[in-house]
Amino acid sequence: MTTPLSSLPFDARPLVEPVDRNVVRAYVQRLRETGRAPKTSGAAIAVMATVIGVIFLVLFGNVVVGVIGAFWQLSQNGIGGSPAGFLFTLVPILFVAVIAGFVVFLAIRLFRGGSGERWYRLDRFAQANGMTWHAEALAPPLPGMIFGLGHSRRASDVLRGSDPRFVEFANYRYTTGSGKNQTTHQWGYVAVHLSTPLPHIVLDALGNNALFGSNLPASFDKEQHLSLEGDFDRFFSLYCPRGYESDALYLFTPDIMARFIDNAAALDVEIVDDWLFLYAKRDFSTLDPATWAWLFAAVAALLDKFAQWERWRDDRLAGAAAAAPLAGSVGGEAGAAAAALPFAAPTATLRPPPGVAPQGRRLTRRVPWGTIVVFAGFVLFWLLMQSGLLGGILSSLFSR
Repeated sequence: MTTPLSSLPFDARPLVEPVDRNVVRAYVQRLRETGRAPKTSGAAIAVMATVIGVIFLVLFGNVVVGVIGAFWQLSQNGIGGSPAGFLFTLVPILFVAVIAGFVVFLAIRLFRGGSGERWYRLDRFAQANGMTWHAEALAPPLPGMIFGLGHSRRASDVLRGSDPRFVEFANYRYTTGSGKNQTTHQWGYVAVHLSTPLPHIVLDALGNNALFGSNLPASFDKEQHLSLEGDFDRFFSLYCPRGYESDALYLFTPDIMARFIDNAAALDVEIVDDWLFLYAKRDFSTLDPATWAWLFAAVAALLDKFAQWERWRDDRLAGAAAAAPLAGSVGGEAGAAAAALPFAAPTATLRPPPGVAPQGRRLTRRVPWGTIVVFAGFVLFWLLMQSGLLGGILSSLFSR
């Protein structure tokens, strides 16, 4: 059982203090024996070996070529046709084979050794801060906007805490496209589980937007944009479902807005169902103490405000419940029992149940026409260049 996170001071020492390599190797061996370590990816090792090989050839390629050329000349001119000439012919092949074997060995050693020390440090860091570490989680079943996209979805270096509520920190990757056109998308996320569902609300941080706008993988109907008071609009664009503007104002009171500005201005935020997510296009689960201190401070600043959010109720659900037929008003045994009471029962003021009406559960997404037009323009330009028509068009324009 882990110690509650709220009772422990932040301890980043396991991330930076010296470690014993023998202890790390024994730790990795235990991970593999218990199935807690992911299997070493052959593709990853191949990529690492290729990268190291290319670097080696760039730095020492002329030396390798010179040695091979010298041995080849000796085998052809000096002692060609003799057994010694045959051996001299094999020397360059053996030389290249030894280099290739060394590169593969170095790649495997670096890949496994680096991962092992990282796992060891993060595991000890998690324990020191009342959490648990998991090497990976395949296709995490979370409702946030980044989790249902592409393929090969994988969270890595997952740290989870459960007190005072469930919190998960992780790095996340997913791939879109295929073959030469595939792209791997990199995210870091924090997931905080809430006690009650809330309307779907997105805070798009303006400070991390790309050249052509938001860096989020989804675009939302601009009619759902809600402007808030003070300086909040300088840091975030807030989107909430139409008709839920007053609910968003209840949730984002001035003190809560100030906490987001002070602690999460560089993070995109999504509230969906009974989850709050913090996103950034960078790794969160790292060996950098400053990153962890920042994330812990951001979560801690928001935790004590979630109780206020969890008192929120959707009045639309109360209307739906009132419209449903009540047992005491439709006759039958329950109705007869109510009519037989010797006193008049007071009218109950029912508080809406926890939950969100269907129209508030998801924001309406919009088609990113601007991006589509720009992409279509590039495609048209490429086609004109390939067909030779672009030169003719330009010639006709400048010849006038």
